[in-house]
Amino acid sequence: MIDFDTFWLFLITSVALALAPGPDILFVITQGITRGAKVAISLACGLSSGVIVHTTLAALGVSVVFKTSQIAFFALKIIGAAYLFYLAYQAFIHKDELVRIDAKKTETPLKYKPLFIRGFFMNVLNPKVILFFLALFPQFVKEQNGFVAFQMAQLGFIFMLSALVVFIIVGICADKASTSLMQNPKFAKFANILTSCIFVAIGIKLIFSQR
Repeated sequence: MIDFDTFWLFLITSVALALAPGPDILFVITQGITRGAKVAISLACGLSSGVIVHTTLAALGVSVVFKTSQIAFFALKIIGAAYLFYLAYQAFIHKDELVRIDAKKTETPLKYKPLFIRGFFMNVLNPKVILFFLALFPQFVKEQNGFVAFQMAQLGFIFMLSALVVFIIVGICADKASTSLMQNPKFAKFANILTSCIFVAIGIKLIFSQR
């Protein structure tokens, strides 16, 4: 069972990653603006469900690494922190970039199951999520908290729910908000700088964290 401090740190990390500029959240935003909240929610459910695949693979692999090699654990910690710094850098250098929408809303009836499936595979094949699970999950697992695979499952569940909530809120807001708001330079810059600062802070904490 994960402890209280780990829960909150991981929750903050999960929300920050979900909000970070990337194909998943940008796709939810664009679909929310161009096709409406229902489409965005369908995609959000698919994107979040892909976490099940990542959690299963990470739980099977990381359990072995955790029990057999402190060097491997240290390497994963450094890689995880470096990846967070990379995300922070990407968020900062793209702070002035705006979401540009060219498509128009359509009245054509849509089937939501294909949208769910599309979101699922987008998440499973997203390098950002793959790296997150392989490099960062071990930082939040503690041997003294018991069965490693169970802790991984808990973390995966937290990540899935936090991503789902973030994507749904973003999709609904994108549907309600005007395109001008989503393209506001001050709005885009603030969101990206805030995300960058969060990643740097968590990355520093992970470097000095103990197993």
